[in-house]
Amino acid sequence: MTLLALRTGRLAVDLAPAAGGSVARFTVDEVDILRPMTEAAVASGQGNAAALYPLVPYSNRIRDGRLEFGGETFQLARNWPGTAHPMHGDGWAHAWRPERCDGVSAEIVYEHEAAAEQGGWPFRYRARQSYRLGDDRLSIRIVLENLEDRPVPAGIGLHPFFVRDPDCVLTCRTQAVWRADAEVLPVERIPVPPEWDFGCGRHPDSVMLDNCFDGWDGRATIAWPQRRRRLELEASAPFRHAVIYSPPGQRYFCVEPVSHANGRVGLAALGPRGRDRLPSLQPVGPSCHPLLPTPA
Repeated sequence: MTLLALRTGRLAVDLAPAAGGSVARFTVDEVDILRPMTEAAVASGQGNAAALYPLVPYSNRIRDGRLEFGGETFQLARNWPGTAHPMHGDGWAHAWRPERCDGVSAEIVYEHEAAAEQGGWPFRYRARQSYRLGDDRLSIRIVLENLEDRPVPAGIGLHPFFVRDPDCVLTCRTQAVWRADAEVLPVERIPVPPEWDFGCGRHPDSVMLDNCFDGWDGRATIAWPQRRRRLELEASAPFRHAVIYSPPGQRYFCVEPVSHANGRVGLAALGPRGRDRLPSLQPVGPSCHPLLPTPA
């Protein structure tokens, strides 16, 4: 399966468009910042074991596959191994079409046809990802375009898997968090408790989480002291939610910028065809989401 290689200075990115429009590898000075994708994962044609994959047209789970929107109810089929609820949309499970690659930037596209009869996402959309490497940053733009002549529910996000060392520290500021039940579905929005507060920095190993945080300011810092590396993540509107996933016994953790709270994509409307898009918006330029690795 063909990878798209982007290189500039200290940074290197390998994209796997045919495997869910995912990032297979991101390195700084040839050292992995994200969990690298295996050859078998690339060959699978899916991105759920990637270094980073897109979340379109929604993030996280939809309880029992029951999507309610505009007075209608749509039943979605399971799409994730071992999970009873449809999860993370369908962009990760399909091939994306490369439209451009010049060695330092690339653009890939996925166009979805309505698949209600098969239990798939019932609305047509077009998703586009643009990647660009600078001397010290990886910028990602993700845009979702409604192809229907009616408003539809829609969300976007990115799902990176950061390398997790015992000494790494995550710092990010949020205002609230959704408590989840045993099936990782949201049950209650509460103020961030002290043990889940990353505002002053804490080790991901110190807490087990798979929760959506609200009121995020769009910034996070990850430091790896022993590696003498620090990464600054900056996401602009509409990414004001962040899912923090810190599973026990794994060598990775996730800070996922997303546009809506878990299970609530039915409350997020995207206007009719030709009138509305759902993009990530600036930090560096129009619609950019940079990952900034720097020495500690």
